Amino acid sequence: MSVSDDPALYMREAYALALKARELDEVPVGAVIVRDDKIIGRGFNKTLTSGDPTAHAEVVALRDAAQNEGNHRLPDADIFVTIEPCTMCAGTLVHARIRKLYFATPEPRSGAVISTVQVLDNQSLNHRVQYEQGLCESDCAQLIRDFFAAKR
Repeated sequence: MSVSDDPALYMREAYALALKARELDEVPVGAVIVRDDKIIGRGFNKTLTSGDPTAHAEVVALRDAAQNEGNHRLPDADIFVTIEPCTMCAGTLVHARIRKLYFATPEPRSGAVISTVQVLDNQSLNHRVQYEQGLCESDCAQLIRDFFAAKR
C-alpha cells in the first residue's frame, strides 16, 4: 500500500506511538517517517524521560530514520505527526530535506506550520517541505485534550 493509497495508515501508526508517550507521562505526540511505502523512522516525545529538550517526536523519528538510512538527508521521505510541529521541528524537517509533512491537528500556541510563524512557507529557505493537515484529526486532538485535562 502506498502513501497515496491510504496515508491515514501511517498516521494511525504515529497515533500508536503517541499512546506510548502518554504511558510515560510525556506529551502524547508520535511521528513516523515513510519512504517508498516503508516506515524508516519512528519516534514519540521523550523530553522528560531522556532529559533532552530536543527529543520531540519528530526529532526522535528523524534520528531513527537517519540512522536506519545511513544519511542525515531524507529526500523523498514523508513524515506523519499527530500534532503540528513547533519551530525547532519544522526547521529540522527542512534540514533533513523531508518531502512532505502530514500532521493531524493544529497546535495554536506553538505550532509553526499554520498556527504561528509558518516556517515552511518561508520563501528564503533552501528546501521546501510540502504539508497537509487533517488526517485522523479528531482522534489526535482528543488525545492531547484529554492528556492536558488530566494534568489540571
